[in-house]
Amino acid sequence: MNRRRFLLGSGVAISALAVGAYSTLSTQVDGSTLTLTSALAKLAELERSKVQMAGEWSWAKVLNHCAQSIEYSMVGFPEHKSTLFKRTVGNAAFAVFSARGEMQHNLSEAIPGATEILQSSELSLAYQRLRQAMLDFQGYQGQLAEHFAFGVLDKPEYELAHVMHFYNHLQEVKVLSV
Repeated sequence: MNRRRFLLGSGVAISALAVGAYSTLSTQVDGSTLTLTSALAKLAELERSKVQMAGEWSWAKVLNHCAQSIEYSMVGFPEHKSTLFKRTVGNAAFAVFSARGEMQHNLSEAIPGATEILQSSELSLAYQRLRQAMLDFQGYQGQLAEHFAFGVLDKPEYELAHVMHFYNHLQEVKVLSV
């Protein structure tokens, strides 16, 4: 009887902590902006602007990195975290990011095993590559590759991941003029 009461009490306490943690992580992100259509509009707006980067990477490198991530979701990532990582830490991280509607990650960390992107990449080609990757993903009907850190994602989850990833990188972008 005492063991049953303890287990029941522990379950209630853990649930309460989880709800409390979720509410503190929850932000007021407008869900209507978390689509590739909105990200494409933002990309077009930025393309007409002069931007300055606050981080380690050039703007062209960021654009190519975001494109690379979208491309890999369709053809496969070159390296993966362990299955255990993806099923635990990766899955939990994606759940938190999804609930918040925003991602936080190291903004100067390349995709593991990815082809190196040069800092001096041509900006117009980088815009073109990211735009094309977004459009290709929108029209993609095949099986999506497992994400290197989050594991198996369906198409709506992947779209959310791609948009949050792009928007996370925008935190280091300062628009100087439109």
